[in-house]
This record gives sequence, C-alpha cells and structure tokens, in this order.
Amino acid sequence: MTKCLPLLTEKMRPEEQLNDPTRYTAIPRTLVFLTRGDEVLLLKGAPHKHLWAGKYNGLGGHIEAGENPYRAARREVREEAGLEVADLTLRAVIHVTLPTPPGVMLFVFVGAAPPGEPRPSEEGEPVWVKRVTLSGLPLVEDLTQLLPRILEPGDLLFGEYRFTEHGLEMDFEQGR
Repeated sequence: MTKCLPLLTEKMRPEEQLNDPTRYTAIPRTLVFLTRGDEVLLLKGAPHKHLWAGKYNGLGGHIEAGENPYRAARREVREEAGLEVADLTLRAVIHVTLPTPPGVMLFVFVGAAPPGEPRPSEEGEPVWVKRVTLSGLPLVEDLTQLLPRILEPGDLLFGEYRFTEHGLEMDFEQGR
C-alpha cells in the first residue's frame, strides 16, 4: 500500500466537499466473484437473512469508513468465506438507484480463488457452481445479466439499475 502525505488545501477540506443533505447519496458496497476453472464461488444466503435468503449471490458487503473498495472486497471475502484472496480485478461499477435515497454504488470484482476451501459464515454457505448450471439456480435477480458480462475478460463495465413499475431495469456500457 502506498501512503500519501496529507494535503489540505481549501478545496480538500471536509466542509468544502459539498456535504449537502439535500443531494442524492449512495452507499458504497462491494461484490466479489471468485473463479476456479469453470466454476464460480457464490454465496447461498442464510435462511434467516432479510434479503436474498436461500438465493445465490456473490460475496461482498458495505465499504466501511476509511476503507477503499479493494480492501473492503478482500475483507468481505475473508469474513464471508474464510479465504485470503491475493488479487482482485475491478470489472464493474454499478449505480443502483432506489425509489427512496440513498442508492447504492456497487464495485464488482473478480479474481482467481486462492488454495483451500471456503467455510460458511453468518451470511450463508459459499458454494462452487459450474457456470453452465447457473441458470438453474435461484440467483439474485441481476446476476443472470451481470455474471456473463463480468466473468469474461473485457473493459470495465458501467451499470445502472433502476426499480420501476415493471421491476428491475438494468443498463450496461463498456468503458476503459
């Protein structure tokens, strides 16, 4: 990790950062998909979970204060699967606009699984799934469109999710 010296100019002070409570805000979160050959590690949500109980999702969660998205992603993998991942690649940034603010800013990472087997956590059971069987699982709603886009090499993906009267609408575009 590279440390930077503090640089406090008039424009970089907290009170100058437009912390206006009337502006739209988003909560930063991570989502991680580890791969091993033709398999991807998914988390089957614990039955007691409020969201996604029994559904399959990636590993991840909230970015804590003072934490960057990369460190948060590695921490979440450690907490939810007991794995120490050495290298992750940012594959997507997705803005989830919720009907009532705040929204979510999602940083999606992929990486090769480290040696060892994952262990369950309070969040659920990590399960290795063959890619060809993904469509037969109860996946979290967006994964049917997101996973094929991020598991293949390519440019950074930018996404926007919106909830409308028709359900979840998703838009994606490639960037660099």
